[in-house]
Amino acid sequence: MARSIRIYDTTLRDGMQGEGMSLSAGEKVRVAHALDELGVAFIEAGFPASNPKEVALFHLLESEHFDRAEIAAFGMTRRRGVEASEDEGLAGLAACFAPVCTLVGKTWSLHLEKVTGADPEENLAMIAESIAFLCGEGKRVVYDAEHFFDAYRDDPEYSLRCLRAAVEAGAENLTLCDTNGSSLPAQIGEATAAVAAEFPSVGIHTHDDAGVAVANALEGVVSGAELVQGTVNGYGERCGNANLVSIIPALQLKLGCPCVPDLTRLTSIAHMVDELCNVSPDPNQPYVGRNAFAHKGGMHVAGVQKDARTFEHLEPGEVGNRRRVLVSELGGRATVQDRADATGVEVDAAALVERVKELEHAGYQFEAADGSYDLLIRREAGGYQPLFTLESWRVIVEKRADGRVETEATIKIWVEGERYVRTAEGNGPVHALDRALRGAIGETYPHLRDIELVNFKVRILDTTHGTDAVTRVLLDSSDGTDSWGSIGVSENIIEASWDALVDSLEAGMLPGRTEHRRSPGVRSST
Repeated sequence: MARSIRIYDTTLRDGMQGEGMSLSAGEKVRVAHALDELGVAFIEAGFPASNPKEVALFHLLESEHFDRAEIAAFGMTRRRGVEASEDEGLAGLAACFAPVCTLVGKTWSLHLEKVTGADPEENLAMIAESIAFLCGEGKRVVYDAEHFFDAYRDDPEYSLRCLRAAVEAGAENLTLCDTNGSSLPAQIGEATAAVAAEFPSVGIHTHDDAGVAVANALEGVVSGAELVQGTVNGYGERCGNANLVSIIPALQLKLGCPCVPDLTRLTSIAHMVDELCNVSPDPNQPYVGRNAFAHKGGMHVAGVQKDARTFEHLEPGEVGNRRRVLVSELGGRATVQDRADATGVEVDAAALVERVKELEHAGYQFEAADGSYDLLIRREAGGYQPLFTLESWRVIVEKRADGRVETEATIKIWVEGERYVRTAEGNGPVHALDRALRGAIGETYPHLRDIELVNFKVRILDTTHGTDAVTRVLLDSSDGTDSWGSIGVSENIIEASWDALVDSLEAGMLPGRTEHRRSPGVRSST
């Protein structure tokens, strides 16, 4: 079924209706350029004049250049009892720069009765007159048939009359919307096939309320749709819209339907949009998630090393992702050997496996701490020299009567034969220790200035032990180019934090972790 599919992105409008979603006008322009870089056909910017932010967005977009995507403005059919030429919403669409206008209209009798109060014939007139007006103003029109699949199951004859009214008035595409996300793939397929048999250009727009939005969109394409609407990372109201990040590679790599020119950009763009929206990327997201091509079981790792097709449905690089081998007590020699080979260190794989098993039994979890694991490999290989030798550290936390909390850390360490004593204040023990440590070794290792702690997670193990339970601390760090995790485990939460902190800094200094620098630092057997 090799045929081109046009991708219509509605992240900037429908995606922003999800809880907690908000972007400034400037951030929306950045997302639009990322989508254009990916190669989507349409970018729905929203209502041209619904609020000051949208006014600012359309003003900004008008002066921007896009290589592949066309900007679409969104609106509704005319109000009941108002001429199309007198409707303010339609006038705003006609006046905006966007060459494409997407109009949503009612299709389901339930909404006519409960929402608009329009009778069926008046609704047909609202659809036809609104589209005809915009076409007369030189716009290309996509008609979004709201709640189409509910309507088709309830009254197929009337739902098809709504589509005929749109096409006869000049709509270039009919997008069938599963607005409530209530439909299952078989229902989507049946209705879409019926529409595609009569009309030349059909689109599909699905929501994830039943957990099958991506499957429904793909079923729509198989049944004749040639345009797919959705959002980056599945953002949207309630349970979200169909996730284009899953749909696009499925169309292109599995169904043979080209839709974007370069899939290798998919992972970076999905994560970039997450960051702009202040959302942590889902590690389990298909295709682009950190765990999408992660292997933990020894049998799986061994199979992937022989032929990746044994446990991977596609080559990670095709979507801009990469393979990861997770280290755990479930892994075998192949698992640890793979990571050691990647770091260029010769190590006794059998001995390292046993060491990993011992540490994980004690509470470590190296699959989330690749930085600490890289250090473990070097320590087990021998010849590893740390950044410093610890003499002692001390943390004092004082809560005063006025409610203020003061934290002070003092460290005593040795670096290349010299003793350093540093004291620093912070907004907590980890912050204070971090500042003191950097103060002591920052001049010796200038790259530490680039390393930042970006996440801090604490988990209590064996909670039945109460306040003396073992604590696991996981830190995520980044130097702006690379990122890594580190771990500390102890019955003392500050000691666990210190161990994770030291690993995070030492891992960031490992030779070869990043290509943009070669600072003095960790010396190893490599």
